[in-house]
Amino acid sequence: MATSITTEGTIIRDARDRYRRRGEDGAKGAFDAEVRRIGSVPRTEVAVKRAAAPARVAGLLGIDSATEAAVRDRKMYAGERRVQLAVTYVPVDVAEAAGIEQVDTGVGGIISRMREAGFEQDDAYEELRQVEVGAEEAELLGVPAGTSLIEITHVASSGDRVVEVTVHTLGPGWVLKYGVPLA
Repeated sequence: MATSITTEGTIIRDARDRYRRRGEDGAKGAFDAEVRRIGSVPRTEVAVKRAAAPARVAGLLGIDSATEAAVRDRKMYAGERRVQLAVTYVPVDVAEAAGIEQVDTGVGGIISRMREAGFEQDDAYEELRQVEVGAEEAELLGVPAGTSLIEITHVASSGDRVVEVTVHTLGPGWVLKYGVPLA
């Protein structure tokens, strides 16, 4: 099943192939490709900076919590509807080698740029949890502060090294589908 949107506006994200199709038809990443497939217009507001990652993220990246990472902070839209917030953290040496510290990272997004720089992501996992959003996130996603929403922490490795951690906060109305290898 492909990613889809219901008549009620629920986005059904099928994660089984979302990263493999990240550059189809000139898409600039998995989100861009998914939103195009559901017949909507993707738009992302991106801010790029260097900053210390939160302690949990720094631990996943294997860096000290005082060490700066390249940070890509995004507000993501399907049409005019803001549907998720995503903050990506990448070790500075990887970001520099891949050239991903600019707003437009080209077809396939940062994962494609990392692959070209020798940091092909060969393993990834996602941790899902419910989180109560603070006032700023709540305002951005159009919900009351303290609302429980789904947060996905995406952790991707190249060899034995974590090269990307992205924390997605999904707005209301998402269904997530995952596949589990059985053999």
